[in-house]
Amino acid sequence: MKPIDFVIMWVDGNDPNWQKEKASFAPQTDQDGSDLRYKDWDNLQYWFRGVERFAPWVNKIHFVTWGHIPIWLNTAHPKLNIVRHEDFIPVEYLPTFSANPIELNVHRIKGLAEQFVLFNDDMFITRDMKPAHFFAGSVPRDRIALSALTPNDDSISSIMFNDIKTINRHFSKRSLIKNHLSKLLFPHCGIHSLKTIMTLPFKFFTGFYNDHLPYAYTKSLFEEVWEEEGDVLRAACHNKFRDPSDVNQWLMRYWRLAQGSFVKCSRKQGKMLSITDSNDMMFKAILKQKYYMICCNDEGDYTSFAQQSKQLRACFDKLLPKESNFELEQ
Repeated sequence: MKPIDFVIMWVDGNDPNWQKEKASFAPQTDQDGSDLRYKDWDNLQYWFRGVERFAPWVNKIHFVTWGHIPIWLNTAHPKLNIVRHEDFIPVEYLPTFSANPIELNVHRIKGLAEQFVLFNDDMFITRDMKPAHFFAGSVPRDRIALSALTPNDDSISSIMFNDIKTINRHFSKRSLIKNHLSKLLFPHCGIHSLKTIMTLPFKFFTGFYNDHLPYAYTKSLFEEVWEEEGDVLRAACHNKFRDPSDVNQWLMRYWRLAQGSFVKCSRKQGKMLSITDSNDMMFKAILKQKYYMICCNDEGDYTSFAQQSKQLRACFDKLLPKESNFELEQ
């Protein structure tokens, strides 16, 4: 079995030094510097507990940080690699307060395995997983569903449009349909297969459905996209905050989907659920281990952050009560 690494991005939005530096690069009105993107839910320890319990086979964990480190984190753990932005992101893009330059450059992390899985800090493993859940041999697992982008004022819609525009410069939708129709009409895509069918007549790619879950990648894919679209990627990396002109790591995923270079996976692979004032569905999914992975997405649609944070930690503590070896003894 080839080694598989995990890469996780984390930021401590409460760090006064980070706040000071962020303020000195205050975004313009057309950029996205929302504090929502940097909120700390104080539940990162459950990410490590989930990995240790449900994916103990992981080769290395690359913990990507601006510089701050949780006080409870055991930095001496042999599988843990602390990676600061300046360790791998080219200096001309620093400092950055956008996930896009960070994620677009992860392949530059020293010692990163060819096969890796990219996590955000709101994505947790909640069931026993095997390497085969992420890779079939050396080929990433994924599922494809075509969609249609809906224009609105959210910068992420513009970024997805830029990703798709780039894909259409390189790949033929008709070729994908001809060579990989069975992947496009895969039953495990559920209702999203209907969207695929409805968009099949369009000549060009109009969008891909995003699960908002951890994705398996290869370094060679990142290197290929940088070789082909370096100017586009460099322009995005120069933005200090998320900007409508950006592309993001989904471009890498779309690239392989358009190639058909993936092996199908089940929709049970994971689920994104948004945090609200009523999280019964999320708590049930976690405690009953309904999915292998779950994303606890923060959209800010609730009345009390402190209350929701406490309830979410209490839920994870029922599933993962035992401290991991990634945590210092208290």
